[in-house]
Amino acid sequence: MTGCAGCQMEFLRLEDELLDLLKNVEISYFVMAKRVNLEGPYDAAFIEGSISTPRELNELRELREKSKILIAFGDCACTGCIPSILNWVPPAVSAKVYEDFSAIHSKKESFQRIIPLKEFVKVDIELRGCPPHKNLILEVVKSALIQRKPFLRIHPVCIECKLKENVCLLTFEGRPCMGPVTAAGCGALCPSLNRICEGCYGPMSDANAKSLAETFLNKCGLSKDDIARKFRKYSGLTSALFEEANKSYEY
Repeated sequence: MTGCAGCQMEFLRLEDELLDLLKNVEISYFVMAKRVNLEGPYDAAFIEGSISTPRELNELRELREKSKILIAFGDCACTGCIPSILNWVPPAVSAKVYEDFSAIHSKKESFQRIIPLKEFVKVDIELRGCPPHKNLILEVVKSALIQRKPFLRIHPVCIECKLKENVCLLTFEGRPCMGPVTAAGCGALCPSLNRICEGCYGPMSDANAKSLAETFLNKCGLSKDDIARKFRKYSGLTSALFEEANKSYEY
């Protein structure tokens, strides 16, 4: 589907765990890693990327029919992620970059919108992240093997930050960190490196986007346009962030 294949690369980054995993799992279809691939049916299907063309939609529906468990693999599949920024970009702005669309094959068959998988088919598990951490991929695979619900965190990144005793970049330094509205799972990777959270694990379970937007405006000095762009970056299509992400601004 529409994505960068980074989630597949993260799957291959399992490295040390992969050989042990293959003792219990048969990978039937993985074009990036296998020469011979089988067309299903599948016990579990990890689907990376969002839907942007009729061809992708047909493939998704076929995979749903063939798969007992369908996993939306990564932010593009779960929320639309960075490609979903296209949903707010007028065609006239795209034309400033691509003067001749006739040379772009995907443009000819595109919906001109980026849409998460769950808008079209039943999704059994949402494995968020850009990309999801390899430990979360392993958690989902193990859970499927023993037929239990995977433990995927829905509390905010702030909890992971506190556990690491990081200084709060939002409260103490006035920097526009998305941690308060973003689901944990990354181990507070960016704040631990003195970088603000950009929100790549999607909204947490009870995200107060309006409050964070007011903080960005009044304490961090961001403009309303900057705030809208921050909320659009990874999960602007989700109900939790849509209102703040959908506030219009001029190009």
